[in-house]
Amino acid sequence: MTIELALLLSGISLAFGIYSGISNLKRNQKADDKNEASQLTTVIVKLENIGNGITEIKGEMSNVKNDIKESRERIIKVEESAKQAHKRMDTCEKYCKRFGDANEE
Repeated sequence: MTIELALLLSGISLAFGIYSGISNLKRNQKADDKNEASQLTTVIVKLENIGNGITEIKGEMSNVKNDIKESRERIIKVEESAKQAHKRMDTCEKYCKRFGDANEE
C-alpha cells in the first residue's frame, strides 16, 4: 500500500509538474505575443511617419523645381535685356564719339 501511495503521489506530482510547465509556456507565449505586437505597432507607426515625411519632401522638391524654373526664365529675360542695353550703349558711344570728333574740328 505504501508503494501504491508513493506511486500515486509521484503520478500526481508528475501530472501537476506537466500541467504547471504547459501553463507557464502558454503564459510566456501570450506575453511574448503581446510584446511582439507592441514592437510591430511601433515599427509600423514609425514607417508611416517616414512615409509622410517623404511625401512632404516630394511636395517641397516639386515647389523648389518650379521656383528654379521661374528663376531660370527670369535670368534669361534679364540677360536678354542686358544684351539690348549694351547694344544701345554701344550705339550711344559711337554717337558720342562722332559728336565729340565733330566738336573738335
